[in-house]
Amino acid sequence: MMTEQGRVVSKLLQGEFICQVSDEDAWRFLKSRDNAQLLEPHLNLLNRTLATTADGDVFFAAYLTLGDSERKILMQQFQETASSLVPLVEWLLLVQQASESDLPVTMGNAIRLNELQSTIEDTPAYAEQLEKISRYRLFGSTSVNLDGQLKQVFKRLTDLGYLLKPNPEKQIYLATGKVEHLYEMIRFIDETESLSLSEQAEAAIQQGSLL
Repeated sequence: MMTEQGRVVSKLLQGEFICQVSDEDAWRFLKSRDNAQLLEPHLNLLNRTLATTADGDVFFAAYLTLGDSERKILMQQFQETASSLVPLVEWLLLVQQASESDLPVTMGNAIRLNELQSTIEDTPAYAEQLEKISRYRLFGSTSVNLDGQLKQVFKRLTDLGYLLKPNPEKQIYLATGKVEHLYEMIRFIDETESLSLSEQAEAAIQQGSLL
């Protein structure tokens, strides 16, 4: 039977972002400095180290040292995330507007699919925006109806780790800490907008904490 320490290390090495929403037990384990230090030698063996987002509430594994192969992987990851930013940002804005909220979607926010769908159905501009978003390669919806488009977008966001559906019986989704990591990426790209994508990727690797 795997120990909690082993379970957490395994999740980190799989590239998961651990937060209070996605895995509260693992998150509490990592919030203990002693536990975090216990994991470090195991991660170091595989050239990884424990990293967090700026607020310290989302944990993930980053490379410890960067050789050519690690840099190549990180460049690819950054460029893939950057290419997904437009559909992700448009979705976040749509949810914020449809919820009539002054604040963006953040970790822990509950999104009720049925309520969101009703609002979008009642607002042609939102329905048009959803159709556009759902057609992006990231989401890949081929549905001609709003219900199918929305469900495909939420399925992909759950698969990608941005959303979590705690109860299979209820259409309620929670935003995870990966959303916070996304915002950090957006801020970084905004700050380095004069650079090309490859230069931004290189700068992000130099900064280290993003990836």
